[in-house]
Amino acid sequence: MATRTEVLLVDDLDGETPASATVKFALEDAEYEIDLTDENAAAMREELSRYVKAARKVPPSRGRRSVQPAKPAYSGYDPAAVRAWAAGRGIEVSPHGRIKAGVVEQYRAAGN
Repeated sequence: MATRTEVLLVDDLDGETPASATVKFALEDAEYEIDLTDENAAAMREELSRYVKAARKVPPSRGRRSVQPAKPAYSGYDPAAVRAWAAGRGIEVSPHGRIKAGVVEQYRAAGN
């Protein structure tokens, strides 16, 4: 048996009329998109035209900024192993975050 999935765009202003266009725009570092009928899309463009004519165009950025935090750089050691080694020797180490360089140096000097 075959399945057929259809997506019907509806005008976001009235919630009922079938939309014929998805309009994308940005304002103050936020990007938006809205599904509109041709008439509502034209009305939106007309309303914004005064501002667009007076505005400066910004060149596109080279890449999109990631919303996710960047992965930490590889430190060359296993933080869990350093914490376990330090705990076994009574050296106080924060359970999260960066491990002090002096502790890492001691860990490596011990042959790890």
